[in-house]
Amino acid sequence: MSSVVHHRTATVNGMDVFYREAGDPRSPALVLLHGFPTSSHMFRNLIPALADTYRVIAPDMIGFGQSAMPTVDEFDYTFDTLTDVTAGLLEQLGVDRFAVYAQDYGAPIAWRLATRSPQRITAIITQNGNGYTDGFVKAFWDGLFAYAENPTPENEAPLRGALTLELTRWQYLNGVTDPSLVSPDSWTLDQALLDRPGNDAIQLALFRNYPTNVALYPQLQQYFRDSQVPLLAVWGANDEIFGPDGARAFQRDLPDAEIHLLESGHFALESHLEEIAGYIRDFLARVTS
Repeated sequence: MSSVVHHRTATVNGMDVFYREAGDPRSPALVLLHGFPTSSHMFRNLIPALADTYRVIAPDMIGFGQSAMPTVDEFDYTFDTLTDVTAGLLEQLGVDRFAVYAQDYGAPIAWRLATRSPQRITAIITQNGNGYTDGFVKAFWDGLFAYAENPTPENEAPLRGALTLELTRWQYLNGVTDPSLVSPDSWTLDQALLDRPGNDAIQLALFRNYPTNVALYPQLQQYFRDSQVPLLAVWGANDEIFGPDGARAFQRDLPDAEIHLLESGHFALESHLEEIAGYIRDFLARVTS
């Protein structure tokens, strides 16, 4: 089966949604959901590695990557609305049941898709995407939660630091034992997109909305207990955003969850592509066959 990756755009709720797609449309579907501040570009190498067996779909969220970027006055940037667009795309593509791979911001979108329609999710792969408060690294998160609670200029100023090249590069390289494995194209592209006029307001709106994800955790954890959905956590153990306790926490409600901690950081795919792809292939072959 060809592993050719197609780069496509669909119109969802009047907005252009860019997505990468590969594999046989008749194969089991795997949806890849990216994190901040990146896009489906983070999956550029994973998609062809899995497309011989799965129909792989990786969309760019609204405001990210090659998808539409309406202003904050034109679109209500929340994790609920980003989920609505993702769900609309999957409906257009005829994807009824699917496994989902979620990283960082992709996780709260995956959790909403799962809690809204539990029967649609065949399996979950989480890569540094939390479903528990365990593993939130205080040094990173305290400022965001302070800003979300009280979005004053004083609280906003440190958050704007998260939109700089220095912090974008840090997210890719921090905790990686061999930084030469990480292409600088990754953070250069992310930063170019962050630097678009008006994108800072979009990111700040999502920072302010982030506590709604934590508020969802009790419902999510009940979903885990009720469904016992197969879950694989492949985690950059040296991540100073979502620490390894975030991976271990899944076993609290999913005792059969498979946890693999890798000697990498937040964007572990950059340094451990083959290892992660191997874990995914083995996991999905066992739990979705």
